[in-house]
Amino acid sequence: MGLVLDGAVVTRTGDPVGYGAYRGLLRARRDLHVLAKAVAPSPAGTDELAPFNYLARRHFSLAIAPGFLPGISRAARKFPNLKFAVLDSTRGQLGTRAPNVEGTVFHVEQAAYLAGYLAARMTDRGPRTHVVSSVGGFPTPPVRAFIAGFRAGARRADPRIKLLNAYTDDFITRAKCAHAALQQIAQGSRVVFDVAGACGLGALSAAKRKGVYGVGVDSDQSFLGKFILTSVVKNQDAAVFDLARRLVQGRLRTGGNLSFDLRNHGVQLGKFSPDVPRTLRRQLRRLAAAIEQGRISVPATLHRSH
Repeated sequence: MGLVLDGAVVTRTGDPVGYGAYRGLLRARRDLHVLAKAVAPSPAGTDELAPFNYLARRHFSLAIAPGFLPGISRAARKFPNLKFAVLDSTRGQLGTRAPNVEGTVFHVEQAAYLAGYLAARMTDRGPRTHVVSSVGGFPTPPVRAFIAGFRAGARRADPRIKLLNAYTDDFITRAKCAHAALQQIAQGSRVVFDVAGACGLGALSAAKRKGVYGVGVDSDQSFLGKFILTSVVKNQDAAVFDLARRLVQGRLRTGGNLSFDLRNHGVQLGKFSPDVPRTLRRQLRRLAAAIEQGRISVPATLHRSH
């Protein structure tokens, strides 16, 4: 199996999304004893099919790639004997009917709902007017799902809370996200939710500098400091490992979409800040159970203005 990455260097700070998927690949190689290799497009980006061509010519059985990576649909048609698994994108979003493609859906809105509830409750310690905010990268469906869940959870905790949101149209440049976060903090935000990849680290840095809380995204970002209340973790490592296990067991089917949520630990909250009271942590566990049991339905979409 092969994992196609967006770049050649993967770190938990530079590429939180790719970092999780790469960890899953390493785990599959260690625990399942599969031939597993990570490949990346050339820096020039002249041939978007090159990584898939590499895997197909060497008779790999499965290519796993993030949904935003260009060329997946073309590659699936060109290499019908190679199975494709697309991370964080459905087949419909990818715009392909190729039978050798399997999409994946991460219900990040569920974990984000818990983070939004936590963020709103933590503002009880601040000024009477409660404000929390989110800084997104591009307004893609996955990004909007994070924000939709966060806003719904915050409203569950405080129906009158003020919610701010901004998109930077960037997943890389930290200064853009820092600027957006500083504007929100100036408007009273006491918690900033980062939904912008590496760019979002700028938003979290701004939150720390201004003495407000942050909420991390994709991977557990508690290592940044105790100002991180928690992180909305998308367990791409679990998804990659699950795909590898299905492949080894002969159970990997394509032509549909696999779902990852709170119930199967595809998404979750990361480590809590020591500032989060135990009573609040217990409330979050009860909310999570209600979501898993279907007693709380969490929205994954936003109105166009958000």
